[in-house]
Amino acid sequence: MYKDLIGTIDEIVSNQNITEERKDVLQLLVDFVQQKVNNGQEINLNFICTHNSRRSLLAQVWSQVASSYYHISNVHCYSGGTEETALFPKVVETLTKQGFSVFKISEMDNPVYAIKYSENALPIIGFSKKYDSLFNPVSAFTAIMTCSQADGGCPFIAGAEKRIPITFEDPKISDGTADQTKVYAERSLQIGSEMFYVFSMINK
Repeated sequence: MYKDLIGTIDEIVSNQNITEERKDVLQLLVDFVQQKVNNGQEINLNFICTHNSRRSLLAQVWSQVASSYYHISNVHCYSGGTEETALFPKVVETLTKQGFSVFKISEMDNPVYAIKYSENALPIIGFSKKYDSLFNPVSAFTAIMTCSQADGGCPFIAGAEKRIPITFEDPKISDGTADQTKVYAERSLQIGSEMFYVFSMINK
C-alpha cells in the first residue's frame, strides 16, 4: 500500500473509538463476512445511499482496503444509490489527502474514477450509479444501507441475501462552510475505522 495511506491506516487502527452500541450495529456485518469466510464463499458487499456520492463510496473504498489489509480474500465491494448523481469532488480530494491515488478515467457529468491504494492492486472504480446497476452484483450480496433515507426509501433490494443498516451522518451538512474539509476528513476516517474494525474481527 502507498506510504501515505499506511500512515492514515496507522491513525485509524490506533485511534479506534467505537462505542459498544456501535459495535453491536457492526456485528451484523462481521457475522455475514465471517459466515462467507467459513464457507469459502465470495463476499459481495454493496454499500447503498441515496445519491451514491459520498458515504456509500467512502464505505466501498475503505472496506475494500480493510479486507486487503487484513488479508481477507474474495472480498468485492460495490456501491450504489436510489438515484444516480455524481461522485462529489470533495470526496476525491479527501481520499487523495489521506493517501490514495485517484484519477479520472472518464470525463462526463458523472465522471468515473480509478481509486488506487497500492501500486500493484487493481483500482477501485468509483462513480455514482443506482444500486441495481449492471456494474453491481445482481445476487449473492449483502446490501449495507449507509444512510437512513435510503434505508427507509428502499424497502426491498432485489437479489440481496441480507440487508444491514450501518448509517453515517452526511458530510454534506458542511458543504459551503469553513468546516467542510475537516468534516469530510473526519467522516472518511470514521467510516474507515469502522470498516477496519469489521475486518479485524474476522477469523481466517
